[in-house]
Amino acid sequence: MTETARPARRPDNTTKYARWLIILAAGISMALSVCIWFIADDKLAGIFIGTWVPSILALGALILPKKT
Repeated sequence: MTETARPARRPDNTTKYARWLIILAAGISMALSVCIWFIADDKLAGIFIGTWVPSILALGALILPKKT
């Protein structure tokens, strides 16, 4: 008996918005980090906020379903 191929499941709008929200949050964190580093001249706070970027992206990869 042969299996029929399932069509690829398209992500719903909620998943698309969640992906964009994760990317937006990481981008805002990166921009805030650069601004604090250069404009406020607080290097330690800039580094601290800069470490949020991989954490936000890792959380998104953990929570959101994989694309098929």
